[in-house]
Amino acid sequence: MTGMILDGVLMLLLVAALGYGVRLEKKLTALRAGQQAFASAVTELNIAAGRAEAAMANLRASGQETDLLHDRIIKAREVKAQLEALIARAPAASAESAPAVRAKPQPALAPTPVAPIEDERALRMAALAERIQGMAPAAARAPAPVAGGNNVAAILGALTANQSAKQSLNRARRSLDEDLFAA
Repeated sequence: MTGMILDGVLMLLLVAALGYGVRLEKKLTALRAGQQAFASAVTELNIAAGRAEAAMANLRASGQETDLLHDRIIKAREVKAQLEALIARAPAASAESAPAVRAKPQPALAPTPVAPIEDERALRMAALAERIQGMAPAAARAPAPVAGGNNVAAILGALTANQSAKQSLNRARRSLDEDLFAA
């Protein structure tokens, strides 16, 4: 009889251990699922951080380009003022003195060995000055208001192209901002 009582107690303990094992298995399964979800969340966070880092690098580059563009705009305004002053003096100057007036700005626009960007900018400015000077002989034969109008038209064309580049840069910056905050 004692053997049966001990067998019954042992069976009850085995049934309790089996129930506890099933409960423990359910908790472990939920824990594994949570761990997998956490691992996938960490992976997604890592990817988002990488995208944000790339977007920040692009934003910094855009900021540098904006600074460069701002410098170019300022220099273009200075050149515009110089050109307008030359245009204003051009009708008063005779046909013989016009080459001397045109020769003065060239040394100021010659490239300087300061930096590669400055060299490139100086070369572009020299090319612009040559194009404007190329218009001058035909303009010298035409009446004075037309000559000034042609030069002003060239300057306005350059400023319009500059504005177009600025708008393009702003569009690129907006799309970077959208990409950055979408992630």
